[in-house]
Amino acid sequence: MIEFRNVTKRYPDGTVAVDDLSLVADTGEITVLVGPSGCGKTTSLRMINRTIDVTSGQILVDGDDIASVDAVKLRRGIGYVIQAAGLFPHRTVLANITTVPRLLGWDKAKAEARGRELIERVGLPSAMAKRYPVQLSGGQQQRVGVARALAADPPVMLMDEPFSAVDPIVRASLQDEFLRLQQELGKTIVFVTHDIDEAVKLGDKVAVLEVGGHLSQLDSPAQLLSNPANDFVEEFIGRDRGYRALGFLPAGDLPLRPIDAAGLDGDAVRTFPRSGSLRAALDAALTSSDGRAVCVDDEGTPIGVITQAEISEHVVKKHAGAA
Repeated sequence: MIEFRNVTKRYPDGTVAVDDLSLVADTGEITVLVGPSGCGKTTSLRMINRTIDVTSGQILVDGDDIASVDAVKLRRGIGYVIQAAGLFPHRTVLANITTVPRLLGWDKAKAEARGRELIERVGLPSAMAKRYPVQLSGGQQQRVGVARALAADPPVMLMDEPFSAVDPIVRASLQDEFLRLQQELGKTIVFVTHDIDEAVKLGDKVAVLEVGGHLSQLDSPAQLLSNPANDFVEEFIGRDRGYRALGFLPAGDLPLRPIDAAGLDGDAVRTFPRSGSLRAALDAALTSSDGRAVCVDDEGTPIGVITQAEISEHVVKKHAGAA
């Protein structure tokens, strides 16, 4: 667990980057800090590993005040992933990944075995071990950056806009891979982004910060979208927050019609999983050429069909029932 207790960061010129911040990032969860430029999210992140010093207040990691821990020792026990990976250009992929284990005194064989395991775990082929960063794509470099942060198996990871420098398709793939890894590893992660869609996709909890380092709301993504705490949060989330919120509502109770009676054109079919969300169902219907989507089971077998209008009607009924 990471706890901020009334933390303030004030620079010598009087600028307040973070103002009386109190929040808890729970053990084994992803807590995302999101907000506009100048809201103090990166400053808050960097205070956790003491690359920026706190002016006042306390930050505790698993109950220990970080001010009482040697800064170098603290940083070696925390994984850190930054934008554009920040790899050492003169070191191979394997050497980059094994940097912290070697600094911690691991023998070469143990460190390299760990490095090769992580290369595969983050979805890269083993042959990448001997390559240099310049020989990798942006997405591959980011995977190596994540592997390097995991190398010494730290309980805590800090991630500062790690996927923002890659194109949208690669970014979505990296996000999915990251969620898969977190499901396996259960790290305590603080993740910084300026993108509300990324925040609600990745976060177990999302902290929305205002300019000047004020915390406006800390909540689950679903709660954040359905009940913004104030006008700033509502405006930052955007007018389409209702559509985003559909990602947290199940598609399992949609009223499907038999496929045989639908007469669907095979080229027009878009599918969504029964175990998926209403957003996935609506996306499928909206992107099909005839406004209909086919629901499939976990094995990919079609089990029913529904139209865009029927999905919308279902959403309205659910909203009315909840109200």
